[in-house]
Amino acid sequence: MAQESVNCKIQAGKVVVFIEPTCPFCSRPQEILSQLPIKQGLLEFVNITATSCTNEIQNYLEQLTGARTGPRVFI
Repeated sequence: MAQESVNCKIQAGKVVVFIEPTCPFCSRPQEILSQLPIKQGLLEFVNITATSCTNEIQNYLEQLTGARTGPRVFI
């Protein structure tokens, strides 16, 4: 389920940032990316702590990127 959830968010032509709201490192990319002229609907911030499978999502992000903590940015 976590793999499917992450994979359906990551799409060509879209910027997706997996964040943890309490993570101080996640706020800066949110600020920067929100200021860029990215078409509406092509920038998404995904709160990984808002689901019941946070740990599984973090494990899958680690498989994809080498780290399980936020922010994980896919462009």
